[in-house]
Amino acid sequence: MQILQFIIIFIISLCIAPIVLHGVSFLLKKYELLDRPHLYKSEKWRSPAPYGAGISIITALLIMSPFIYLFADFSPLLEKRFTIILVIGILISIISFIDDLDTIGKSKIKIPPIARLIMQIMVWVIIGLTSIKISYMSGITGGIVPLDSFYWNLEINNFLITIYWIPLIVTILWYVVVFNAVNFSDGVPGLTWGFALISFIILGCLALKLYLTDTSLASQENSRFILTVLAIVIPITFFLTRADISRKLIMWDSGTIMLAFLIATVAIIAWGKIATAISVLGLYLMDFVYVITARLLKWQNPMKWDQTHHLHFRLMELWLTQPQIRFIVYSLSTIFGVSAIFLPTEGKIILFVIIAAITIFLTEILEKVKKK
Repeated sequence: MQILQFIIIFIISLCIAPIVLHGVSFLLKKYELLDRPHLYKSEKWRSPAPYGAGISIITALLIMSPFIYLFADFSPLLEKRFTIILVIGILISIISFIDDLDTIGKSKIKIPPIARLIMQIMVWVIIGLTSIKISYMSGITGGIVPLDSFYWNLEINNFLITIYWIPLIVTILWYVVVFNAVNFSDGVPGLTWGFALISFIILGCLALKLYLTDTSLASQENSRFILTVLAIVIPITFFLTRADISRKLIMWDSGTIMLAFLIATVAIIAWGKIATAISVLGLYLMDFVYVITARLLKWQNPMKWDQTHHLHFRLMELWLTQPQIRFIVYSLSTIFGVSAIFLPTEGKIILFVIIAAITIFLTEILEKVKKK
């Protein structure tokens, strides 16, 4: 019966997703919130498309939320987590959408980069202070390494607040890395959305595996929660991926930021399966490290967007087409993600070394081609 609930929610989401996209597209066109393809060499051929369509994700979650609260039958803790996802999702979607409108000159409100950074820090801190945090890690030789052994107790007006500072720091670092890795991947149509979709599917497969193998009540409910959330997120991400590839809709920051938030959060809730998420995002996590390092060595702003350093732009220098780049990233992300599901901790460490080696290998080839 519980699996049936998940299937029903997935089918409903599958039906609602195209309607949400059509509605968002209609409204964006009606108010002439369109992008400016003439500013980009590779995009001059097409007509302007609705811009900021990434708000479709939070729209789908809000539409489906009554099904979660009324029929999913989750514990108060998991309902609280879903509420946190919705509230923070609304916050970052609104701010990112306003920023998107400013990009195309349609917003009277300007959000400076420092404000966006503060918003992200607030999100990370709120997440870390709530029930959604990384409180343990898997040991290299097996077992669990607890992170909540050290904490601070703060008393404010006779109200005691316990801050587990190591989980808080680790959680914040996790969000920093995922937010930037996903954001850095947004340069080829459908690339970010495609490998985010792969991330959701891999995390869903992991949750299903845990549901079938771990019969404890906590594991069963947690896995069912992850599957239910992904049953809403996967259909809308699938249709957005197709729309982004064809450039019928432009997602931009309102989409990429929400994707990063969901990937990072679902990985934490899924019993801290950070290693599996890292495996799927491996190429762009390594790309994040490479880009930041390369910019710092050249005394450049490490967070400034360009069309030079990122992996997909370097692959273009090998005269690869956009479909070929998507195929490479999709394939490697899938292989790494599927492998991580079945590998023990030692195997995942070896997998990370392989991912790093592949990224460095590609980087070296691309640098030599560029010099020629």
